[in-house]
Amino acid sequence: MIWLSNSTLQRLRDQLRERGQRPSVTLGGPVTADEIERASILLEYGALAEAMYLMMSADGNVTDDEKEVLKGALRALSSDTLRSVHLEALMDAAVMHVTAQGREERLNEVIASLRDDPARAEVAFVLAAAIAFADNAIADEENETLNSLAEGLGIDENRATTLLDGVEADLRANATP
Repeated sequence: MIWLSNSTLQRLRDQLRERGQRPSVTLGGPVTADEIERASILLEYGALAEAMYLMMSADGNVTDDEKEVLKGALRALSSDTLRSVHLEALMDAAVMHVTAQGREERLNEVIASLRDDPARAEVAFVLAAAIAFADNAIADEENETLNSLAEGLGIDENRATTLLDGVEADLRANATP
């Protein structure tokens, strides 16, 4: 299974924290505390989870290892505050959105939700790249998805290369023999 080092995940988590708080969540009508919590989690982590899911599904095959990486990364980014039920809900929402609207539309939506927040944009790109490197080779569909993410998120070629080199080095250093 692929995995980013704890130091990389902590750096990504800190990068998210440094950018400040997300906007308030406004829900209409009477709502429960659970509904508020779910809406807040979706706002904070939904686009990141969906970016990873889009990468996982780029080759048409979502593996259990990839799902575990997504869950582990989100747990680390949230300092272990996300519970399994939240992680499953984020994954289910990503699957539902892609099924209902198609990959291209969802990729455009994810990009639109992240592009004005450079810290979150880079975190999403790095996490998607980690998924792409899962089998030590980037499939054409994965490469196209990475290119679309970088371009749409405003990550220039030099920065994208630096981020990809970091992911590749991290995964090499943490590879299991």
